[in-house]
Amino acid sequence: MHPPRAAAAGRTASPTTARLINDRLALQLLQSEGPLTAGQLKALTGLSRPTVADLVERLQAAGLIAVVGESGAQRRGPNARLYGIVADRAHLVGLDLRTHSVTVAVADLLGRVRAERTAPIGPDDAPDTAVATALAAVDKALAAAGAEAPHTLAVGAPGLVDPATRRLGGTDWNSSWHAALIGALRERTAAPVLLENEVNLAAIAERRDGAARDRDTFVLLWLGHGTGAAVVLDGGLRRGASGGAGEIGFLPVPGTQALPSAGGCDGGFHSLAGSAAICALAAEHGIRPPAEEAAEGGPLADAPPAEALVRAAVAGGDAGAGFLDALAARIALGAAAVCAVLDPGCVVLGGEIGRAGGDPLADRVADRLARLSPLRTDVRAGTVGGRAVLLGAVLAARDAAQNELFGPAAGG
Repeated sequence: MHPPRAAAAGRTASPTTARLINDRLALQLLQSEGPLTAGQLKALTGLSRPTVADLVERLQAAGLIAVVGESGAQRRGPNARLYGIVADRAHLVGLDLRTHSVTVAVADLLGRVRAERTAPIGPDDAPDTAVATALAAVDKALAAAGAEAPHTLAVGAPGLVDPATRRLGGTDWNSSWHAALIGALRERTAAPVLLENEVNLAAIAERRDGAARDRDTFVLLWLGHGTGAAVVLDGGLRRGASGGAGEIGFLPVPGTQALPSAGGCDGGFHSLAGSAAICALAAEHGIRPPAEEAAEGGPLADAPPAEALVRAAVAGGDAGAGFLDALAARIALGAAAVCAVLDPGCVVLGGEIGRAGGDPLADRVADRLARLSPLRTDVRAGTVGGRAVLLGAVLAARDAAQNELFGPAAGG
């Protein structure tokens, strides 16, 4: 789907604002459609030929677009020139912070990943050591991508991100080196450092490139080491007054031996659907991963142990059916609570475990959810998996960089 035409906006906007809106529209088209000729830009935007010629000249002067080829073997000259975005105009850094690892991706202005590095963090590493390891991973990834300095960085981390201060909270139950690393990144660079809850970034990735591409409203139920949720309503993330929207691990549910507390989610939904709980459930059903099984999910060093067990159950057919049924019943409790409050119409089972369960687990959750709730809800398996946080961070950095470089959004 093409962006809305900008010609009408120019009738009421000032000449300067109209030029900015038209420039951004052209850049959005070049991003979504790939290289275009001036004639194609004219047809897609509805702008006049002189207006398109002016914007092409402006964007070239700004270093945002360049001639990248010619259109058609029989055509030559100015009208055949293909213009494309200069992807190396800015380099973006996305970070996925886990308890025992950090993964860094460096991407260009179009969001294409150019380099990636993962560094393990030892369980006994002091915060200063962990921070130094993470910063070294950032530097190595930048060097591998041929980037001198980042334009924008985006960091995904577990915990509460205060909407007012954009600082990480909940440090009593999070890794202390996470907050220290974010502070170090902000001290060492003038580039913006964006901080977002990890599950919110995963939702961005699932919406742009995963299971929720056709949804403006959905809930991502994250199933990894722990549990979490991201709420997307009418295309926008809903973070809550304190950044705690989606902390579903603290949700009181039947089937646990206690209640959660302000200091920890033991006794909440986490105790039913976190990785440790799933491993215990798998043992009850005799599910064992193959000896050679390694956790899927790319370079992430600390994928949840339950991922391999869920994948083994799916591959095991009837032998794993009882375990998947029991797991689906647990997951459906959390999903039902979310649906009763938000009625999102769609729940995506994300994270490593959601992806490992695939359609067999999602279908079971949908069936159980239909028994618990009268609200029609589509349940889908996430397709991005454990890389969702990292890719969501890259997308968030890309959006922020483009907002600065491309000018104001059309209609904004």
